[in-house]
Amino acid sequence: MKLEKNKNLKDYNTLGLNVNAGFFASPATVGELRQLLMDKPFLKGNILVTGSGSNILYAGDYDGLVLHPQMKDISITNLDGGYVYVRAGAGVDWDDFVEWCVSRGWGGVENLSGIPGCVGASPVQNIGAYGTEAGDVIHEVELVMIDDATEKRLKGEECRFGYRDSIFKNNLKQATVITYVTFRLSLHPVPNRSYADVAAKLADNSNPSIGDVRNAILEIREAKLPDPKEIGNAGSFFKNPVVPVSVADRIVREYPDLKPYPAGEGMVKIPAGWLIEKCGFKGKREGNVGVHHKQALVLLAYEGASGKELLDWAQKIKRSVKDRFDIDIFPEVNIIASS
Repeated sequence: MKLEKNKNLKDYNTLGLNVNAGFFASPATVGELRQLLMDKPFLKGNILVTGSGSNILYAGDYDGLVLHPQMKDISITNLDGGYVYVRAGAGVDWDDFVEWCVSRGWGGVENLSGIPGCVGASPVQNIGAYGTEAGDVIHEVELVMIDDATEKRLKGEECRFGYRDSIFKNNLKQATVITYVTFRLSLHPVPNRSYADVAAKLADNSNPSIGDVRNAILEIREAKLPDPKEIGNAGSFFKNPVVPVSVADRIVREYPDLKPYPAGEGMVKIPAGWLIEKCGFKGKREGNVGVHHKQALVLLAYEGASGKELLDWAQKIKRSVKDRFDIDIFPEVNIIASS
């Protein structure tokens, strides 16, 4: 395993920010990872675990060690009734994994098609889209503890999955390296087309397969979201705020076009993109940063943008939403302070 010093991370974050890591390593096996973590000099510094960098904003250079797990094998671990258990390495590209499962007719992740990133990041963020969350189908997460290089396993229910949340963002934040994730997928899936965009796309298909759902979602995402290879972005920058029904009712009286989504008893989810658009930011550019003209939830980093510039831009948007609607919106991306 190669250990690199002063590694440029421009190709390891989809915002394309030109920042450096003090050290960089890509362990391809659990053994390589454990050996590296037992090297005490590195444990004295900061350690950051990252996959494709699709959900990271670097505020500046990172002086510690960036770990980029590259376990890339996929295997079947069990068949139980109507379910198959699939174990995938942390370094497997997420959408490649989804395609692999859908092509075999195994359901549960097809609504998560097109999401950038790696398998190892899916439980951290509890990635979700179009009525599905990764936590719905995660059976087990294998990990290595950073402090003592011991191996552990967590069952799905132990991961404390919530909306874009998990134990890995709280109690175990920056304490583990996820190496493998096992998913429990249905051998007889029922396609989920509950979201309006998906239902509309499949309106002429009375009996869609999970492959049809995947293709529909890929088309929807391609039409709405910019390609990070063409312009720097991290997908949805902000979480959709969850508020009491009374708050949404107040806004709907002034803006009848708002369409809240149910989010538990007495609560609803308001699209953050809608709030940002109403504040006039959709399609706007300021210096080297901006907001996508098709989806206001996506912040853009043009060539030459810095992490600080993007953070200042996000704060400006956040303040505007607060002033206009009295609602706080919070970043979905992980902001990595310079160290």
